[in-house]
Amino acid sequence: MSNCIFCKIAAGEIPSKKVYEDENVLAFYDISPSAPMHILVIPKKHIDSAMELKKEDQELLMQVFQGVQKAAQIVGADKEGFRLVTNIGENGGQSVKHLHFHLLGGKRFGADFG
Repeated sequence: MSNCIFCKIAAGEIPSKKVYEDENVLAFYDISPSAPMHILVIPKKHIDSAMELKKEDQELLMQVFQGVQKAAQIVGADKEGFRLVTNIGENGGQSVKHLHFHLLGGKRFGADFG
């Protein structure tokens, strides 16, 4: 998608502070973090949100979760734990219409989601 900021980041058109990258997945630090450690993990293929996933995206989704694991291991979040979140739609807080997961860590999170 030509005007998608995450597609531009994945293509290298916009710089990012990369944590992990492979052929299909990119993990990079959020420029406006909401936790001491805030990494975004995206598929390089444009998919608007989790609601747009298709059966043919099964392997890609598994690769994204493997990217989450690898990014967490690289920054050490796998040792202390982290929160993994995806937002869907405007009311869900999705600000970029490209499937992405927020890997949040570096602090203790409560059980509230308010």
